[in-house]
Amino acid sequence: MTTATVPVPRGGVGRFVRRHGWTIGIYVLLLVLVIFWRSQTTVKWGPFDVQSLVIDALPLCFAACAQSIVIISGGIDLSVGSMMSLANVVSAKYMLHMSFDEAILFSIAVVAGAAVIGAITGLTIVLTRVADIIVTLAMLFVLGGVALWVLQVPGGGAPVRYQGLVSVDTILTDWFPAALLILFGSIALMWFTVRRTRTGLALYAIGSDRSAAYLAGVDVKRSRILAYAYSGAFAALGGLAFTAASGLGDPNAGAIYTLNSVAAAVLGGVSLLGGVGGIVGPIAAAFVLTLVKTLMILRGVDQNYAQVIQGTLIVIVVMIGGLAIRQKGKGS
Repeated sequence: MTTATVPVPRGGVGRFVRRHGWTIGIYVLLLVLVIFWRSQTTVKWGPFDVQSLVIDALPLCFAACAQSIVIISGGIDLSVGSMMSLANVVSAKYMLHMSFDEAILFSIAVVAGAAVIGAITGLTIVLTRVADIIVTLAMLFVLGGVALWVLQVPGGGAPVRYQGLVSVDTILTDWFPAALLILFGSIALMWFTVRRTRTGLALYAIGSDRSAAYLAGVDVKRSRILAYAYSGAFAALGGLAFTAASGLGDPNAGAIYTLNSVAAAVLGGVSLLGGVGGIVGPIAAAFVLTLVKTLMILRGVDQNYAQVIQGTLIVIVVMIGGLAIRQKGKGS
């Protein structure tokens, strides 16, 4: 009688590195950029610089989360930027004379409303069977038009204490801006509650193979609708972050975040094929993209050229993602 040899699993650290190597690489790149950024400043580098970076990157972080969850489910959401603009102008217009407590409750209502709009977008895709890119492109114009109807020109405002949540407050130490706690808290409430449940598994399943997921008993339609609902909620948080950071509403505030969110998602390790990735990597990628622009400005690059260079970087990142898809297709 022969005895089968059972392979011994390798160490957990090695497995973790192999599984999350791309994400680790993004955080290493972020650390290198931060060190380089610190060396480029002529004045003393301190908590204010960290807070400035967080404030600048926070809307893109939420936009990246919104885009990532849809891409993981096998779709794409081109309405992220318009949803951010709508949340921004609605909050800035109606929170201007509110108290802090009223503003917080109103913000929750804005996020809930955005989730409903996102669910309607997902429902439209499911019922009409029109490609995600077409439906979300239409929603981009619809939501953008509504944002212009709410507030034609930049204006409005928010309670001073509400603005202080991202621009002034710190936690325990001056080196930890409250904006980071808002970001991590939102992720804990919205993403991890999904990732560790059957709902999260369903999103990855339909992103990997929609037909196989359906045969396995996954409610594909419900999962796709839920992905867009979460995308709407994350995008609204991005719009609210912009309101708190700038203290006003701008109907064009979210225009730059649609493509940037795709770039942050891909750079953060989310596969355009779906079913692979998370939001920890895209958050780091959002900081990387923000910091690249900051470094170019510090180096004396004209801001218009900085936008061009950043846009070129985004195109390159998306192209790399496309090449990865092609190679995966050849290997299958």
